[in-house]
Amino acid sequence: MKYRYKTTGTCSQQIEFEIDNNILKNVVFYGGCQGNLQGISSLVEGMKVEDVVKRLEGIHCGMKSTSCPDQLATALKKVLEKNNNSEKNQ
Repeated sequence: MKYRYKTTGTCSQQIEFEIDNNILKNVVFYGGCQGNLQGISSLVEGMKVEDVVKRLEGIHCGMKSTSCPDQLATALKKVLEKNNNSEKNQ
């Protein structure tokens, strides 16, 4: 399934990604440092969603309280929470 997340507190404005059977695919950041963000996208391609969250959550950019990788982790956690709540309601 394809997702879109509007970031906060970072140079990138939005992240799009797909999750297929708990595997992260096709991560695209809009705005920000394109070389670094393309590198992050390439590194997380094919990883389990939970593993990406563990690796990227809590990373800061300079004096900011978040970063583009941290925002990706936040977006993925929201998807996981939404999916867990959906399963509980079934």
